[in-house]
Amino acid sequence: MDQKIINLFDEFTHKPLSREEFLKKLAKLTGSTAAALAVLPLLEVNYAHAQTIQQEDDRIFTERITYAGDGGEMKAYLARPKKKKKYPSVMVIHENRGLNPHTEDVARRFALEGFLAIAPDALGPQGGTPADVDKARELFSKLEAPKNLNNFIKGFDYLKTRKDSNKKFGCVGFCWGGAMANQLAVHVPDLKASAPFYGRQADAADVPKIKAALQLHYGGLDERVNAGIASYEEALKKSGVKYEVFIYEGAQHAFFNDAAPTRYNEAAAKLAWSRTVDFFKKYLV
Repeated sequence: MDQKIINLFDEFTHKPLSREEFLKKLAKLTGSTAAALAVLPLLEVNYAHAQTIQQEDDRIFTERITYAGDGGEMKAYLARPKKKKKYPSVMVIHENRGLNPHTEDVARRFALEGFLAIAPDALGPQGGTPADVDKARELFSKLEAPKNLNNFIKGFDYLKTRKDSNKKFGCVGFCWGGAMANQLAVHVPDLKASAPFYGRQADAADVPKIKAALQLHYGGLDERVNAGIASYEEALKKSGVKYEVFIYEGAQHAFFNDAAPTRYNEAAAKLAWSRTVDFFKKYLV
């Protein structure tokens, strides 16, 4: 697919571009409204493809929980192996459309790898993630950054109360969640490992606060996010933060999301997944 079309969809996903404006611009790129509507399903996520691990898989235990947030109740999805014991704990942070079937599936994947995975819903205080992605986008624009950050920080406070957590914490985030994973590395001193996927980098001035090891994943074609890599690396090196950077050539933003047909890159996703699992086993087990 034409990279200009993918870049336009990225703009629609991350900037205040209305669906009407997006479709008009898409029609210009594709040649007609009919062509734009034909391309649209190839761009938007399809959660019918999101479930790689069945919700009812008898190897794992899942539950939906709530915990106290910053002025409101947070909702989260949790998955771990079936056997009751203490597990290394990973927070899985969704993209900028909220907690969805894909993110829940990623939590179940971590459960099969021997982790206790918690996937908070940033929109929990607003009643939870709606099925309408445009409505979810509107709700995201109303989030208060300090409260939102605290809501995720408090997720680790909740994990500390669970008997099935070994109290060694990591986090992984995608897109919007990747930016949050970088912020949690700054603001959670006892976080041991953070794996942001194509997320906006933390400010250089905040890097000295990072105590966690970082594993940074980027799509080679993701110019918008990749523009911040060099300055972030410079600050990480200067502060002596343990980190590694992986850039997957030919991969788009959101290359890990197998519910996004045009942007998903199977080879890059599988390699990034194996690296992430090994990374967490190194620092959390």
